[in-house]
Amino acid sequence: MAASNPLKGTDLVDCAKANAKQGPETAAKLCGYGDDISTFTAELKKACEGMGIEIDQVSDLMTEQQARIKGDTEVIAPETPTNL
Repeated sequence: MAASNPLKGTDLVDCAKANAKQGPETAAKLCGYGDDISTFTAELKKACEGMGIEIDQVSDLMTEQQARIKGDTEVIAPETPTNL
């Protein structure tokens, strides 16, 4: 669910981190910035600096685990429950 008002500070960083794998456009919308990606990015950088975190882009907030599963994935499963 998207925030009704633009998030600030640690709330913004938490929201951006949780949605980083979906890209900056989606993260901006869900953090309350709508289509204003430049303001979202500027506020995010400011919030991160206040926490001692240095970022260049939203994807810098992704954990190693998020980055590993970011790419395309393929489901490997039996065709039917009885046909393994």
